[in-house]
Amino acid sequence: MVINKFLFLALIQLFCTNMYCQNEPLRIGVVGLTHTHVHWIFNSNSNEEFEIVGIVEPNKDLAKRYAHQYKFSMDIVYNTIEELIEKKQPKAVTAFGTIYDHLKIVEICAPAGIHVMVEKPLAVNLEHAKKMKNLADKYGVHLLTNYETTWYPTNHKAIELIKQDTIIGDIRKIVVRDGHKGPKKIGVDKEFLEWLTDPVLNGGGAITDFGCYGANLLTWIMEGQKPNSVTAITAQQQPENNPKVDDEAIIILTYDSLVAIIQASWNWPIGRKDMEIYGLKGAIYSDNRHDLRIRIATGYDEFNEEKIKLTEREAPYNDPFVYFASIINGNIKTKPYDLSSLENNMIVMEILDAAIKSSKLNQSIKLKK
Repeated sequence: MVINKFLFLALIQLFCTNMYCQNEPLRIGVVGLTHTHVHWIFNSNSNEEFEIVGIVEPNKDLAKRYAHQYKFSMDIVYNTIEELIEKKQPKAVTAFGTIYDHLKIVEICAPAGIHVMVEKPLAVNLEHAKKMKNLADKYGVHLLTNYETTWYPTNHKAIELIKQDTIIGDIRKIVVRDGHKGPKKIGVDKEFLEWLTDPVLNGGGAITDFGCYGANLLTWIMEGQKPNSVTAITAQQQPENNPKVDDEAIIILTYDSLVAIIQASWNWPIGRKDMEIYGLKGAIYSDNRHDLRIRIATGYDEFNEEKIKLTEREAPYNDPFVYFASIINGNIKTKPYDLSSLENNMIVMEILDAAIKSSKLNQSIKLKK
């Protein structure tokens, strides 16, 4: 009876220990503060699934601005990733600096067994992306890419509907539009503007900044199928604001059964992130994060329309950093070609690489299958 009592107490202790381990917040380091999407993780920091344990930012004036806004101590701000790792031993990092820096971050973190989430796009070019993937595979770390549109309930509802091919029928055309009136016009921070309009540090202008959204969504919808060809044109409509990069891009992708058009622009008068999916019987309009419309044709130009207002998705699928923690802790798994997955974003980089080549050579580029 005594043995059973001790065994019972041991099991209780083991259970409590396991519960604690499961609930222990993921230790995250924030690398860079020049990408203003970093507000996202600071505003999400109240979630119990993760904890920001350190920040890498050599620009101390910039760091002090964020420290004042979000009430963190400058004692956790470091000059280098190596210093952050030594002092705080994060289990994961999120990248909020230049896109060019993504490779360096993975080169330092992957050998240390530290998982990485970068802001879109994955890399400045396909060459960098391949090196990053090789490192992630070699050291067995997660390498995810975060897009705002990944968390839109409308996009997930849209793919749910198109899988029911009785709704709008076989898909023939998809149009994805993303962008705003331009970084300078919307008043981004000077630290962000300096590299966002630099062809080396950002990999391009609107074609990379917003072209990646459409490539990401289309790769997800097509379940990893690559387009047969990529054709792109770019323009510079605001040379006074974007002298080094394009600010307008139109990318046409051809697949076996459909065509897709990505319109990436820093010249929209009103900011937008929307998608239109056209089938043989109707269309789905993912107008923004929450508003979705379904139109079913009833005649030449007549239709029945249903409007749906969607609520936020359930955790952990409503927040990139809670999702990141859940992946690392093994609570959920990414499916092949999920929006955040490395498989998807390698194809995104192939598409962007081909689009940039196409715009320069003025010809279509065929992708290797």
